[in-house]
This record gives sequence, structure tokens and C-alpha cells, in this order.
Amino acid sequence: MLRDQKQKKTVLTVRRHTKTVSIGSIKIGGNEPIRIQSMLTCDTTDVNACIEEITRLDAVDCEIIRLTVPNQKSVDSVPLIREEMRKRGIERPIVADVHFNPKLAVNVCEFVDKVRINPGNYADRKKFEVREYTDAQYQEELDRIEQKLIPLIKNLKKYGNSLRVGTNHGSLSDRLMNRYGDTPEGMVESAMEFLRILRKHDFEETVLSMKSSNPKVMIDAYRQLVQKMEKEDMHYPLHLGVTEAGNELDGRIKSAIGIGTLLCEGLGDTIRVSLTEPSENEIPVAKSILQSTRSRIYNTDFISCPSCGRTFFDLASTTEKIKARTSHLKGVKIAIMGCVVNGPGEMADADFGYVGSGPDKINLFHGKTCVNRNIPADHAVERLIELIQECGMWSDPPENNQIL
Repeated sequence: MLRDQKQKKTVLTVRRHTKTVSIGSIKIGGNEPIRIQSMLTCDTTDVNACIEEITRLDAVDCEIIRLTVPNQKSVDSVPLIREEMRKRGIERPIVADVHFNPKLAVNVCEFVDKVRINPGNYADRKKFEVREYTDAQYQEELDRIEQKLIPLIKNLKKYGNSLRVGTNHGSLSDRLMNRYGDTPEGMVESAMEFLRILRKHDFEETVLSMKSSNPKVMIDAYRQLVQKMEKEDMHYPLHLGVTEAGNELDGRIKSAIGIGTLLCEGLGDTIRVSLTEPSENEIPVAKSILQSTRSRIYNTDFISCPSCGRTFFDLASTTEKIKARTSHLKGVKIAIMGCVVNGPGEMADADFGYVGSGPDKINLFHGKTCVNRNIPADHAVERLIELIQECGMWSDPPENNQIL
């Protein structure tokens, strides 16, 4: 029996619509690009070290820079850092990361663009106590948190700051742990308690995060948070990240799984890849995750098969050669396929195709149309460049990226 042969178009996930929040000179959420951020690894009181690290982050296009504020001396250092940034022509937004001390969060508002607080330790202390809370006692604790938040809300409004309520899986308060356990549900409720207080006091410039070192917990927590916010008509932007992801391959894979999964579901408005490495190493990984999920395009999108015994040319070296010549073509998609098995079908949505047709013979495609057949492999890369030029999709690479 014949099946219905009607072709169905692939349905792409639509990015979740949020309100737009300003962080200094840039915006996140709404229709804004998904922003990349990182955090300084040096002591905030070491102004020179901070400036050198900020300069390195600026050079790789980190869009938002966070620094830790553990004491008043760090607060006092922030305006000095901002002044040195101004002298160097660096205009990146600065975010203060504050834990344990609400007074520091209040004091630093004057000098930064955004404040990040952790609801698990902003007003609560983690003593690992087992205790049953009555509803009345639980509400008393929420009232105490509200009183701690009011001075911060006032200063955030006064200085035009935004706020990130950044929940961490490892720092849920004893109060939340006793009622919800060490769960994504507890993480979500920790954030929602703060959101309700902020909304009660007419503060809406808020961003949320649900971070864990376990990508599965992190993914579940973000999904539940969005569901909970939607029920309460809240549409705040999300900052995505797998905290304490590690280094090298492990850190990159964890981050790609956690951040990439949510981006593919249409969630996320800003991201950080947390690596145990120099902070500037995080930015290329973040860009690659955004590019791979089609969330933000930075350069050429390459499709290449893994090679097998049917391959008609040296796929690895040819792919590197094509990348070296064409990687600057933002938004152009090039498929490099070893043989006709994976060729036309797997590269159907590519702008250009480079497909093995026989031993050291190449077919070149523009879209689904084969433009040139059986070109000698020695000349095929140059002919591919010419084809891109003929189709009006070529641009010269920046001078510092010229391939000789």
C-alpha cells in the first residue's frame, strides 16, 4: 500500500519570546542576538590584572564581562577598572557577582551595569540543618528575604541596573532543601520566590539562570522554570550555562550538551561556557555552540561527511583547505562529501556542494543543481571559489585572516 508521498517541511523550533532587558549599552532577550559572556578569573582588587584580562576578552568579542565582589575593597576597585576600560576604549557591560552579603550588592550598583545574586545565599545561610517548616514559618522567612531585597531593588532602579537571579544547584538554602530536596523543583522555587518579590516591587529588569554541573539537572531545571514562569505570566530572559563544567574536552562537551539542548528548544538569551581555563578560551566555544545550533551565525557553516572506503579524495585535507579559503563567508553553507552516496541527499540545504564523483574527480553543486561534473580534484577548490564568486556570495576575508 502506497504511503502518502506529500513532503512535509521541517518545523524549526521558534525561540521563546521574552521581554528585553538592558545591560549597559546592549540588550538581551526579545529579538536581540543571543549574547556571550564570561567571568574574570583574577582578584577584583588587582586592577591591572583585571584590565589585562578584560582586554583579552574584548579582543575575542566577549559581550558581557562579570567579576566577583566578595568584599567592600572589591566594590571600591570597580570604578577604577571602569576608568581604565574607558581609557582603552573598551565599552563592555560589567556585571557584579555577589554572594552572602546583600550590602555589597546594594553598594556596587553605582558602578556596574548589572548585579548577579544567588537566591540560595543572598539572605539564607546553608547549615545543612534538617528542619520542618510550618507554612507560617516559611512565610516568615520569605518576609525576611523581601526586607533584604528592598534596598537592592531601590538602588537597581536608581542606577538603571538589571539583575540576574542566578540559582545554583549546589547552593540551595536549607529551607528549600527541607521542603523540596536537592531537586530541579527546589531550584525553580528558589528563583520564583525572588521573582515574585521583585514583581511585587515593580522591578522587571530581571534575567534568570538555573545552573548545575550536571547537564541533565540543568536542562530539567530550565524547562521547569519556563513552565512555571509562563503560568504566572512572566517572560524574563534566560542566561544559560553548565557551571563547573571542567576543562579541555570534558568541559566543552558538557557545555555543548546542556546549553546546546536548550538552544535547540528555543530557550536562552545569553550564554556562558564555564571552563577551568583562561577566560578568553570560553568565547570560541560559546560561538561554536551558537553556530552549531543555528542560534547565531558567525562564519561559514560547513557540512562534511566522516569519510569511508567509498571516498574518492582525501576528505580531511580537502576540508581543511576549503575551510582555510572560505571560513569568513558568514551565513554561507558549504557541504564537502566524499562520494555520491552522502552527496546530493545529505547536502540538500547547502548553498554549495563539493562531492566526489570518481577517483580524484569532483562534482560541484549550487544548491541542488550540479554545475560542474568530474573536475580534477587538483583544480576543484579553485573552481569552487570561482563558483561562489559567480553566484554573488563571495567577500574578501579581513586582512588579518588572509590565507596566503
